[in-house]
Amino acid sequence: MFWIRFRSSVMLMIITTASLLIGRELLFGILVLISLIGMTELYQVVGMKKSLPAMAGYVTCLIYDGLVYIKKDEYCFRLGIIFLLVLMFTYIICFPKYRSEQITMIYFGFYYVAVMLMFIYQVRMAKGGEYLVWLIFIGAWGSDTFAYLIGRKFGKYKIVPKLSPKKSAQGCIAGVFGAAFLGFLFALVFSNHMKEMKNPLLAFTIIGGCSSIISQMGDLAASAIKRNHEIKDYGTLIPGHGGVLDRFDSIIFTAPVVYFLSQILM
Repeated sequence: MFWIRFRSSVMLMIITTASLLIGRELLFGILVLISLIGMTELYQVVGMKKSLPAMAGYVTCLIYDGLVYIKKDEYCFRLGIIFLLVLMFTYIICFPKYRSEQITMIYFGFYYVAVMLMFIYQVRMAKGGEYLVWLIFIGAWGSDTFAYLIGRKFGKYKIVPKLSPKKSAQGCIAGVFGAAFLGFLFALVFSNHMKEMKNPLLAFTIIGGCSSIISQMGDLAASAIKRNHEIKDYGTLIPGHGGVLDRFDSIIFTAPVVYFLSQILM
């Protein structure tokens, strides 16, 4: 199992690194694919993967991604309202085929997966995005690494034992400071290439730490959904890791935080 997980991790790192370095169409295409797969995994949780409301969700995802790509963000809010109206219309016409919680999950899934993930692309295409985008993964995967190492050795006080028995307060704190430290180191190494930024050392440190807090919340939120529906993983696409949502649950939350904080601090 270790080597299966390791090989999957290496492949993920190669694909992630290549898409972030190249950016533009490659990154956009990969994010669209990940969003659609992630939505199918989430919709499967409530038995709606191939339903009519789910199809409306996939189409809305593609339209939203297209609007982001052509920089027509002012239409995104309207799209969300139209999507809600379509779902309500479908719910009424097909009643009692679908339950209210299923329709709610369809709408939630669009924002939780499609909208949140596309912030990776928006960060990458922003000013200084070729450097900022790495903070998303530093805040998520870097945080996880520090939290795991310190929590495993020194973890004593469990923060949410009913939800995640292995997560400790010590590990969570280590994750925050670890991500902040990695953000600082990253800015220190590349500061000469980020002259358009006011204070990259401070900004990257703050964003790294804040991203860790949110990424840990995202991880726990994904776990809560799985426990509510009594499933171990969202899928089996990534050997040793589960589904797309199992690997990107913290990234989903970290991406918009990096985007908004960078707009404020840069």
